[in-house]
Amino acid sequence: MSDHYQHGDVECIEALRSALGPEGFRGFCAGNVMKYVWRYRHRHGVVDLNKARQYLDWLIDDLA
Repeated sequence: MSDHYQHGDVECIEALRSALGPEGFRGFCAGNVMKYVWRYRHRHGVVDLNKARQYLDWLIDDLA
């Protein structure tokens, strides 16, 4: 993850996970997967697909 997603000892994704709770975090991840897959052909191509993959990985890890 890029440095701009971390301040001090806390990564942004971990702060979101804590603030949203399990179901909210899963919905957040699923929504971002949909967003990045939806727009990849019109915006940033493979970059957006890699972002979708990252959110999908976080969702899968949360469910495992």
